[in-house]
Amino acid sequence: MTRGHDHDGVRASVFVAPGEPLQLQSFPRPRLASGETLVKTTCCTLCGSDLHTYLGDRQGPKPAVLGHETIGTIVAFGPGYAPIDGKGGPLEIGDRVSWSVAASCGECFFCRHDLPQKCELLFKYGHEPCCGMYPLSGGMAEYCHLKRGTAIFRVPETIPDFVASSANCATATVAAAMRSAGGCRGKAVVIQGAGLLGLTAAAMASVQGAKHILVADVDPQRVSVASRFGADAAVDVATGPDQLADALYAATDNRGADIVFEMSGSADAIRQGLPLLRIGGCNVFVGAVKPISTVQLDPEQLVRRMWTLRGVHNYAPIDLADAIDFLAASWDQFPFVEMVGGEFPLERADEAFQHMIATRAVRVAVRPGGQLNSC
Repeated sequence: MTRGHDHDGVRASVFVAPGEPLQLQSFPRPRLASGETLVKTTCCTLCGSDLHTYLGDRQGPKPAVLGHETIGTIVAFGPGYAPIDGKGGPLEIGDRVSWSVAASCGECFFCRHDLPQKCELLFKYGHEPCCGMYPLSGGMAEYCHLKRGTAIFRVPETIPDFVASSANCATATVAAAMRSAGGCRGKAVVIQGAGLLGLTAAAMASVQGAKHILVADVDPQRVSVASRFGADAAVDVATGPDQLADALYAATDNRGADIVFEMSGSADAIRQGLPLLRIGGCNVFVGAVKPISTVQLDPEQLVRRMWTLRGVHNYAPIDLADAIDFLAASWDQFPFVEMVGGEFPLERADEAFQHMIATRAVRVAVRPGGQLNSC
């Protein structure tokens, strides 16, 4: 820890290595440089990528403070800094905020080409070593230290913590996928995967006015909840992938899907999804954020059927703004709160991961402030 710090201790749950329990450690409270912000963490929901790291399925720095789906309250700004939120309005001490999953420089090639999530100097919250200059960069800590170049957005008090926490990961990623596909109004949409990404995609497609929404998953429990998130039909593809094609063609006069959103990260899903596209359809790939088996593609089919294939990884600040607006207007139309299958104080963060594994919960919450039983 090479920067200046105050001596008041800040507790954080530290990931040391796969297979080892998280360790509760204390770090000095950071002193902020110009352009930086300190947020007191209210709630952090565990994401699938957190679980992949915890289990060793995804490589990442260690030791690290995990957690990036985070909501909190601003407690301090660095000196000489007129803080502005992602929409251009002023930020103030006490504001309830969400922030981009990454800080970017704004000047490199990728930032100048509207890909800030691929910045050459990228800093990702919840994915950085806690032995560096910014040890408190993850949500599983009492405070989070936000770098210059982080897009910060105020979050309405009307959105519950359990719902708002996922805005800067799952919800914003779905907003980016929707933007990449050109929106869903009047379109037949297939969503592969009924985790929080897929369920949020169904809800967002419904609000946008999709003509038909079909959700597929291999988990019957997740399939059963899809209709509550706006799906017109949901299919358990574990019982037979042909059911997915049959349901789609019946709803589209045998044309196929305008858009297929692949949200599961499954190679089998990708293989099943491509043939579902209508001529001129668009396949958006979101779920494969860890290595999977190779999927073959027939170039002739791609050309003759005039498909568009897009990959979406993380998002730009505009997508986080859209995500928060979507939740502010629509969160109570869908059972988002029910997707959080438990909450734990910071000192029991390892138990939160074990609970997520045992119950296959879509999300589990960690409360660094210790205020449980309040969504």
